[in-house]
Amino acid sequence: MKHLTFIFRQLFEPVSCTYTYILGCGVTKKALIIDPVLEMVERDATLISQLGLDLIYGLNTHVHADHVTGTGELRKKFPQMRSIIGNGAGDVQADIAVGNGDIIHFGKDCLEVRTTPGHTEGCITYVNHGSRMAFTGDALLIRGCGRTDFQGGSSHTLYHSIHNQIFSLPDDYLLYPGHDYTGQTVTSVAEEKQYNTRLLQGEEEFVNIMKNLNLPYPHQIDKSLPANRVCGIYELMDEKTREEVFGKNYSNNNKN
Repeated sequence: MKHLTFIFRQLFEPVSCTYTYILGCGVTKKALIIDPVLEMVERDATLISQLGLDLIYGLNTHVHADHVTGTGELRKKFPQMRSIIGNGAGDVQADIAVGNGDIIHFGKDCLEVRTTPGHTEGCITYVNHGSRMAFTGDALLIRGCGRTDFQGGSSHTLYHSIHNQIFSLPDDYLLYPGHDYTGQTVTSVAEEKQYNTRLLQGEEEFVNIMKNLNLPYPHQIDKSLPANRVCGIYELMDEKTREEVFGKNYSNNNKN
């Protein structure tokens, strides 16, 4: 049964079709945010304040290529917040690096970390067993999965990550992806086992499918990757990345 005191919000950013998630403990008000987007920081901060939450963690499922994370700017509004990323991401600025089996506590609730590389080397899935839900980032999407053609991606690795770390969860667990491009918001382990046509195939056929996707180059990747490798923190970006992300008129007043 789901915790009656569990706080959950799913939010959407329309340019990159990114989902952001806010989870909170209704008893202690300790909370975390998963995959915040820079352009939506004011929206997210307002909602967190309205809900009376104490934001203690800002989580990313991986180093994003299609948007700049909002964790750096959220840290200015919630100084107690600590950023989290998977330890497979390599030399990335974050307060905490987590690995497979680690537990992230927020009040009386928690998330289990499951490493799910393949889309990138550092992808992780966060599982909330109390509410029987998982946040899969770009590893597993609704009826699809993340591309594997950059950032150390591997179709073989992704196939095994999904089957071993996500499809091993009970069938009724709800799965919340990092993106959706068709208007869907949630799926389940059982649904994806039955209807995700990419993953119904064997490993070699899956690899062949992924090899022939012919996807366009992500249009925000050139600014997103360098910005996200320093957790979206303005002060840690080089001058070129700062201007691309924040614009030339970003003043000291904006940074406070």
